[in-house]
Amino acid sequence: MSVIKYYAIIVGGGSGSRMQSDTPKQFLPLKGRPVLMHTIEAFHSCDFTPEIIVVLDADFHSYWQKLCAEYAFTIPHKVVSGGEHRFHSVQNGIKHISDPAIVAIHDAVRPCISRKIIHSAFKQAEETGTAVTAIKSRDSIRQLTQLVSVSLNREEIYIIQTPQVFKSEILRKAYEQEYQKDFTDDATVVERSGVEIKLVEGDFKNLKITYPEDMFVAEMYVDCKN
Repeated sequence: MSVIKYYAIIVGGGSGSRMQSDTPKQFLPLKGRPVLMHTIEAFHSCDFTPEIIVVLDADFHSYWQKLCAEYAFTIPHKVVSGGEHRFHSVQNGIKHISDPAIVAIHDAVRPCISRKIIHSAFKQAEETGTAVTAIKSRDSIRQLTQLVSVSLNREEIYIIQTPQVFKSEILRKAYEQEYQKDFTDDATVVERSGVEIKLVEGDFKNLKITYPEDMFVAEMYVDCKN
């Protein structure tokens, strides 16, 4: 009987353009270490201790190696090359997965992810096949279509985060599809393959670092990941 393995694909293909920096966001210093190191550490220290696959643009592989040496960062992980779009980067990560497995896909620039959320997502995906981290909207929501805005029921609106966790056979089949422009996250890809998406509770602290001010918020949250 095959033993289920656990993996975390950490996707770090973003540039530093919106951060007003030449350095990609995942390499910027946060509490004395690059953002990506905090993210890797969160998964490594969770109960499931998944094998970690980091997807980076090929041009930054040597730079990441230098950072690991500089900060004496020794958590085991495999580095693979990213693709043209996030979809293709995840595809490249999936190639290094052995079935059967439970696979979490996470943004490299969400370093404040808690071990509690990681555990809940892995556990639910193992039971139901899918677990997509989400938080209920706190704000009123309006949708603009052809210059006409309409109110939406915020009780039915969820903001999607990562990790997004799936059984490997579901994920592999989903990523056999041709790339589409509206494949903005893994849940969309999996849903388009005909699989129902199950949500798991996220946290507003699990922010995605996108703009300079996000770093100040992350400074407050990154050490509170239990």
